[in-house]
Amino acid sequence: MPSPDSRVTIHMAASLDGFIARKDGRVDWLETTDEFPDGETMDPEFVEAFLKTIDCYVMGSRTYETALNFAAQGFGWAYGDKPTFVLTTRDLPRIRDTVEFYSGDLAQLVNVRLRPAFGSIWFVGGGAVSGECLRLGLADELRYSILPVLIGDGVQFFEKLDRDVALHLKEVKAYKSGMVGLCYELKPCGVAIHKL
Repeated sequence: MPSPDSRVTIHMAASLDGFIARKDGRVDWLETTDEFPDGETMDPEFVEAFLKTIDCYVMGSRTYETALNFAAQGFGWAYGDKPTFVLTTRDLPRIRDTVEFYSGDLAQLVNVRLRPAFGSIWFVGGGAVSGECLRLGLADELRYSILPVLIGDGVQFFEKLDRDVALHLKEVKAYKSGMVGLCYELKPCGVAIHKL
């Protein structure tokens, strides 16, 4: 049974025009040179403390491959020792004991396995996974980090939503890097009540 205290967050860093990667999967544009003097500083201690609040990660296979590529380039494994569930039907290398591959029903994974076991569940990519999470009504909040760059074309944050998704803005933060962080709560799908 899902824990009422668990929270599913979709998080993505994207260009201002809403792309999370180039068509070929590259994310070289994540390193920007903008400066916004009035913004907040994202110091390493803050980031480390924040990451400790996340209990597990869920991602698609292309995001996992990007993480593997970063690790191979010497940038380390971004997800620490937290359980990481990779949604895939492909045979991918498993470089850490904390990684588990999953190819079944997404709602079953979230509601039956993850919500009872973890308080803070983060979906961290990609567009198809984020879209499916929203279509199934699994997410509680959406965190959108917008970088100060336009890339013109690429992989969209959300792929083919089949309906409008109502959001409530909870927080806006601007950072010295020029990045803007938005946090939205997902509004429950309501049923209109008509008075007779």
